Amino acid sequence: MIQLYTDGSASPNPGPGGYAVIHEEKPVALGSEVGVTTNIRMEGVALIAALEYAAGKPCEIYTDSEFWINVLTKWSIAWEANGWKKKGGEIKNLDIVQAAYEKYKQSRATFKWVRGHDGLEGNELADQWANRARTGERL
Repeated sequence: MIQLYTDGSASPNPGPGGYAVIHEEKPVALGSEVGVTTNIRMEGVALIAALEYAAGKPCEIYTDSEFWINVLTKWSIAWEANGWKKKGGEIKNLDIVQAAYEKYKQSRATFKWVRGHDGLEGNELADQWANRARTGERL
């Protein structure tokens, strides 16, 4: 089974952003958004990149974003059923939510939450490479 680690970064938040996907202790996807973005957006884009990298193969995706795990495995189900609306207002970052949810539905991915900045090598590497991507580094 493929094991991937993801992270997103914006500094300041909001500000310039980057994301990374790590496989076997090496970056396999790096990128950013043009202009000002947020940590939340970059975390979501990292998950999209991980799902694309897995290409339908069984995978475990490790992320320190409990928010995105909930978005993809719980909340998007109801939002989609309600025409992409939720009680209490707009769904922020809807473009990324919808793109990530479509990729997730077509995947064989399992998400694993990990505590950020807790010394787990894959997560630490994803954080480091997301910051490097934020400053323009690419594969």
